[in-house]
Amino acid sequence: MNIDEAIRKRINELVDGNKTTLTALCLNSNLTPSTIFDFMYGKSKCPKVITIKKICFGANITLEEFFARDYFNDTEDIY
Repeated sequence: MNIDEAIRKRINELVDGNKTTLTALCLNSNLTPSTIFDFMYGKSKCPKVITIKKICFGANITLEEFFARDYFNDTEDIY
């Protein structure tokens, strides 16, 4: 799994766990729907930290909680 896949997986977990939609998450995060949808469907690459922080705000979690998944430690990306 690469970092983009890990972030997509985590966003999907947040949506599923909160029984909400990507659109609702966008609105709660003060992001345009295209920001998240473009990333989720592969039109854009790894979001900036500020975007992830806004997603966390919309999901009512911290950055630490967002990245508190083992699969983030096991990503295959090498820069």
